[in-house]
Amino acid sequence: MMFDPTTLTGIHTLLSLVAMGTGILAVLALLGPRVPKIWTHLFLATAVATSATGFVFPATGVLREHVIGAVALVVLAMVIVARFVTHLAGAWRWIYAVGVVASVYLLFFVAIAQAFRKVPALKAMAPTGSEPPLAIAQVVALVIFIGLGVAATRLFGHGGAAASRA
Repeated sequence: MMFDPTTLTGIHTLLSLVAMGTGILAVLALLGPRVPKIWTHLFLATAVATSATGFVFPATGVLREHVIGAVALVVLAMVIVARFVTHLAGAWRWIYAVGVVASVYLLFFVAIAQAFRKVPALKAMAPTGSEPPLAIAQVVALVIFIGLGVAATRLFGHGGAAASRA
């Protein structure tokens, strides 16, 4: 089966990949390195589009993916308000930092689950989606993103050196 970027699945996948890549850059910007704001803006746009397009796929009811997508959209709404409405004033600075990291984590959470569903070698390790390899991958990602969230909150959220370049 070939990847077709003109289908809904292809567009959704491309948006997801761009959102994850630019999301990593957005997180790096919170940690201190100079990253052009365009990457954070592109992250926000593609992350919203990724979560929104997830609701267009046919489904017989509310799925786990729908719940994660709804949570992601709420988090992204808070991030957008923090950045563009409140201009990172007061507590909105750390809300922004935590929200950006949480948004990227949710993208990776879904990507890991999808990889274990679609990549034959990973599917063989977790055929039902409830085996230890998938759980281990998700826990490792969670621990990494918790660490990034703590660092982002300390460096950016409380007005550290990275905060001056927001």
